Amino acid sequence: MLNKYLVGLLFLGAVAGCDDNEVDMRDSKIVQLEAERKVLTAGLKNATAMLRDLEESGGVLVNQEIIVEPAIFTDESETLQAVKDRKVLHCGGNADLPGFGYLDPDSSQFVGFDIDLCRAIAAAVLGPEGADQIEIVPLTSKLRFAALQTGDIDVLTRNTTWTMSRDSELRADYAGITFYDGQGVLVRDEDEIRKLSDFQMRTICVQSGSTSSANVLAYFADQGLSVEVREFDDRIAALKQYEQRGCDGYTGDKSSLISQRTLLEDPKEHRILIDQISREPLGPVVRHNDDVWKDVVTWTIQCMLNGEQLGVSADTVKDDLDSDKVAIQRLLGVAGDLGEKLGLQNDFCFQTISQVGNYKDIYERHLGPETDFNLARGLNALDVDGGIHYPLPFQ
Repeated sequence: MLNKYLVGLLFLGAVAGCDDNEVDMRDSKIVQLEAERKVLTAGLKNATAMLRDLEESGGVLVNQEIIVEPAIFTDESETLQAVKDRKVLHCGGNADLPGFGYLDPDSSQFVGFDIDLCRAIAAAVLGPEGADQIEIVPLTSKLRFAALQTGDIDVLTRNTTWTMSRDSELRADYAGITFYDGQGVLVRDEDEIRKLSDFQMRTICVQSGSTSSANVLAYFADQGLSVEVREFDDRIAALKQYEQRGCDGYTGDKSSLISQRTLLEDPKEHRILIDQISREPLGPVVRHNDDVWKDVVTWTIQCMLNGEQLGVSADTVKDDLDSDKVAIQRLLGVAGDLGEKLGLQNDFCFQTISQVGNYKDIYERHLGPETDFNLARGLNALDVDGGIHYPLPFQ
């Protein structure tokens, strides 16, 4: 390596006969090179020391400057604290969608897949008997996000599609996908409508304020088809118009169509077209800028998915407390402190599954083969069963 004297001599020879400005430039360059030499020398020393440490450690290089400290939960969530204080979870839901959110006339209780998601979150947050400490606020498509923004509800567990504009513009955060769906069209068998292109010069009813409304308009415009779309404030009004022949078809999420077809006078006279207008990933929504509360909802969902994957159900969960499998011990809070990291009790997942069930439990309870819908799991199966639900590691 050149030392500073050799550097000086090289530059003196190179600049012989130069004027004062050139001499100043020469001196400046010498100073710059000297600084670079020091940096290179220090770097070489550090590299030599690291190689020596690596050799002495048997090939394992440890950076002793990194200090890992566990995150400490500080309970900085207005929503979580409000739910704990009032001991009631407020959920925005449906009152007229059998299978998902429905006010049962026999029991006068809200029931359905999305209602059980609300109950699961309440069980996770409020502990024993928490699943019953809920209040369902029935909401239309138009009012659901306003109710979330104003704090009238803590979480929206009403079939709501995750879209970019909703995520970015409506102060809303999605906590995961609980149901993979797609938009379809319900038609009368006798009308001999077999595909979407058959709607040329025909009419379709749809609920306003929903993704279904925007999707159907865009779809037929892209296809160059002339179709009249009639919008109604709620799905009941739109479905009624369809049943009274005010429209040739009725569009919405396919899961919703399967549910609403049961409300028609003779469901067997109607069919859902195979064609699909759009993809509709549905899931619970929370207010923006409350990451702790979002984590609570997210990991409650993951609790139920992991429960299904590990075979921990409402029927087995109490016996599973004695399991020698580490994954099950972590899931149920027997080992570790995963709950505390969320501001919950460590047994929050045990409470969720014991009071409400795992994902398979609630799906089969409301949508499975023993129900009027007999809705195949399809994309909503676990990945190991051919679906796309992929449980996140509970560790």
